Amino acid sequence: MFTAADTTPWYIGLSLGVVVVVVAVVIVVTILVLAARIARQAEAANEAVRRVRTQTDELDGVARINDSGVRILHSARALRKAAVGH
Repeated sequence: MFTAADTTPWYIGLSLGVVVVVVAVVIVVTILVLAARIARQAEAANEAVRRVRTQTDELDGVARINDSGVRILHSARALRKAAVGH
């Protein structure tokens, strides 16, 4: 026959096993919750980057405006040289 003294190590081992499994489940659930939060924040950051990119894309005609500015600058310098006589 089994006595209480014979089964006590079993109960202790089983209890420790249950505690280990519960702790592992808590850790995994915590990791999954934090991963989901990080994923939401990353998506929000990605959307913000997309919005900034669309706001700062090259404006239509900027190259043409810059080219015109350079031409005006060269013309002004040429006029100054002609006026000063250098």
